[in-house]
Amino acid sequence: MEPERPALGDDESVSVDAPVEVEDEPAEVAPEPSEAEIGPVLELPEAVEEAVLVAPPELARAAAVPEQARGKRGGAAAVVEVDARTAGDAEPDDLPDLADDAELTAALEAILLVVDEPVAEMQLAQILEQPTERVGLLLEDISARYTAAGHGFDLRRAAGGWRLYTRPEYAAYVERFVLDGQSVRLTQAALETLAVVAYKQPVTRSRISAIRGVNCDGVMRTLATRGLIEECGVEGETGAHLYRTTDLFLEKLGLNSVDQLPPLAPFLPDDVEEVLDAPG
Repeated sequence: MEPERPALGDDESVSVDAPVEVEDEPAEVAPEPSEAEIGPVLELPEAVEEAVLVAPPELARAAAVPEQARGKRGGAAAVVEVDARTAGDAEPDDLPDLADDAELTAALEAILLVVDEPVAEMQLAQILEQPTERVGLLLEDISARYTAAGHGFDLRRAAGGWRLYTRPEYAAYVERFVLDGQSVRLTQAALETLAVVAYKQPVTRSRISAIRGVNCDGVMRTLATRGLIEECGVEGETGAHLYRTTDLFLEKLGLNSVDQLPPLAPFLPDDVEEVLDAPG
């Protein structure tokens, strides 16, 4: 049987790790449960117990830092600095100085190497915190140097932005590598329909069908599914949907706008204007 614990008087004080409130009147102390009732008690080493009680928040965050990242400068301050950088909050002093054109050119090339769609000059300028005019001039210079050096890739304007492209003369080898025997080409009907949309946009389905001489609903759905054409409003007189080409179309062709499409006049018969101007 455990000995009775004396009641605490007003004059007595107890040393505890955390502050407790002592009432004016002595509080009745409930008997502690025996070891048989609560099971064996796990005793922590004194150093570990103190760390649990007084550990600052920095140490808790340091638990997620890899071992090799710790101790480079020693102390909790170094651990917190490394942890902040792993979260992406790098200090401005750690970034390259882009005042030099060579450094800015290298930064532009690094970004352009990973983009999956054309990126505008303004967006690049915002990311690099540089004037848009300076970024535009360097992009033009990079493109010219790539062409002069005869690289297998080129930097071109497309769909209102900039992106790296392979040279046309090596397209057959690139196609062989990418396709690996699989055919992903558009059908002849799809190419004809896409050409009509590109040169006559915005245009209705009925107008496209009249130009081609066949119903084009199925082909139009295919082109829309592949993201090459899209709806762009309705015709005022008939209420029919109008269609135009997309930025993906320009990107695939390596064009910056539809104004760069080659002229059709040399390839068309003499009476084609009568067909194109026919009511849709």
